[in-house]
Amino acid sequence: MLIAVPDDYHGLVPQLDCYRRLESHDVRVLRDAAPPFDSLVEQLRDAEALIPIRERTVFDRALLVALPRLRLISQTGRSCHHIDLATCTERGIAVTAGTHASPHTVAEHTWALILSALRHIADETALMKQGRWRERFSLGLHGRTFGVYGLGTIGSLVAATAQSFGMRVLVLGREGTEARARAASYEMARDRVQLFEESDVLSLHVRLTAATRGIVTAGDLARMKPTALLANTARAELVAPGALVAALRNRRPGYAAVDVYENEPVLHGDHPLLALDNVLCTPHSAWLERETYELYFGEAIDNLLAWTQGRAVKPVNPEVAQN
Repeated sequence: MLIAVPDDYHGLVPQLDCYRRLESHDVRVLRDAAPPFDSLVEQLRDAEALIPIRERTVFDRALLVALPRLRLISQTGRSCHHIDLATCTERGIAVTAGTHASPHTVAEHTWALILSALRHIADETALMKQGRWRERFSLGLHGRTFGVYGLGTIGSLVAATAQSFGMRVLVLGREGTEARARAASYEMARDRVQLFEESDVLSLHVRLTAATRGIVTAGDLARMKPTALLANTARAELVAPGALVAALRNRRPGYAAVDVYENEPVLHGDHPLLALDNVLCTPHSAWLERETYELYFGEAIDNLLAWTQGRAVKPVNPEVAQN
C-alpha cells in the first residue's frame, strides 16, 4: 500500500519507533510546508492512505476529489474538523482518529512561554551574546492574579502550576468549570470583565468551536493591564481577527506569549506579531515532543494497520464499510 504523510516539515516522523511498523508498505513522507494546491495534489495523487499531522492540511472536497486512489485517512489526534467527512463518505474514504491526547506537553510549553516572556529570557540571551545587560525589570508572579479562560484538562494543569507559585487563580469557563474551580480552591470570575481587568497573566484554554471562534474581543483585551500578559497555546482563532496585534500595539495587554496562528505554518517571518517587541512567539511547537509524537502516530498507525488487515476499527464515518 502507498501511504503518504504530508506536512512533516520538521522531518521527525521517520525518527519514531512506531514508524518501523510501516516498513512493509511504500511510505512517502512529504517535507513541504504549505505547498500550493497543484503541488499537493501531485504529491498525494497515488496515495491509498494518508496519515495527516494534526490539522496542518485541510482535506476539503476539492482536494479529496483530486485523489482517486485514496481509501483511508488515519488521523493523528482526535480532531477531524479539517476533513470533509461527507465527501469522504460519498467517495468511500474511511476516516479514523485517535482517542488519546497529551495535555502535559501543552501545559509545560504554556509555562515555558509565560516565564520566558516575563523574565525576558530570549532578550537576555541575545544581549549576553552581544556583551550587554538588560535594562528593565521582570514581573514576579507570587501574589499576583493568574486568569484561566477554560478549566479543562490542560487549563487545570496550568492553573495548578500558577497556584504552586502562590498566585491567586481566577477562572472563567463553561458548565462544569465552577465545580472544578471550587474543588481546587480557585476563585470564579463574576464575568469576563473581571477576568480581563484583574488578570496579571491570562491563559486561554478554550476549545475552538463555532461558538468560541472570536470569543476574545478587542474590548476584552483593552481591559487588560499594561503590565499584563496574555498567553495562547490553544487556538489563534479564539481571538477576534487582528485584535491581538492591535491590542499589543496599544500596550493593553503589555505582553503576549503565543504558539498558535491563524494560518500555519508561519513562513519567512511573515506574521505581524513577529514585528512587535512585546510578544514571544513559538511556531506551534507545544506538542513537538517525542513521547507525544509516538502517542499520536502510534495510534494512527495502529488504526491504519487494523483497517488494512480487516481487524475491527471504528471509523469516524461508520457508513464506509471496511474492506
